[in-house]
Amino acid sequence: MRFQDKVVVITGASSGIGAAAAKLLVKEGASVVLVARNQEKLANVEKQCAAIGKSPLVIRADVANEKDAKRIIDETIDKYGKLDILVNNAGIFRFDLVLSDTLMKSFDEIMNVNLRAAVLITSLASPHLIKTKGNIINISSSLGQVIKMNNCISYATSKAALDHFTRGAALELSAHGVRVNAISPGPVRTDIMENAGIATSWDDSSTFTALNRVSEPEEVADLIAFLASDAAKGITGSNYAIENGASLK
Repeated sequence: MRFQDKVVVITGASSGIGAAAAKLLVKEGASVVLVARNQEKLANVEKQCAAIGKSPLVIRADVANEKDAKRIIDETIDKYGKLDILVNNAGIFRFDLVLSDTLMKSFDEIMNVNLRAAVLITSLASPHLIKTKGNIINISSSLGQVIKMNNCISYATSKAALDHFTRGAALELSAHGVRVNAISPGPVRTDIMENAGIATSWDDSSTFTALNRVSEPEEVADLIAFLASDAAKGITGSNYAIENGASLK
């Protein structure tokens, strides 16, 4: 198994891409730390993981809270004594506009979760990843490269910044043998819109893609597993698009 004896922290692990990655990595032998805010959803993923591999460590936490972020890493090290892989997957979505009266409210909220939390947890995790020559995977978005809609400027900006942080961290940490990469999905069938209170059908998003389809979380999980594995030992500072050709339209 590719991840036997590896310790993996996954933020935003209670559903969608994070949950799919947790189940795949557990199946591949990893000790997984599930991090999210929703206790009920976390418990459900914990049960699914335990049915196919090692029972995960569950940490209910808000990644945007500095004390919680520190607790995530501290509890992981207390439990397992090391950290091999960090998946910064936690993220939120809001519709907003430059001309909206609520722009700065949504901008600050999105930046705190999508960007600042990833930067903070990366900083806290890096000393431990250096010891194991581990790696980091940041879950970005195709909207970080190409603007498809005019009403998600804060979200798109947060992902563009995350892409650049990925490259900067990859350059710095390469000296210590730590790889850092990003994955930029297009539309993926998750509950991020539902969590934002947005009523929409993912099937409507298929029209934004060249392949006229929406990805499933398991497809992104497969790419996470590849980049986290020794098969990608020569890959760092890269951003892998999995967006069904959305950038072609």
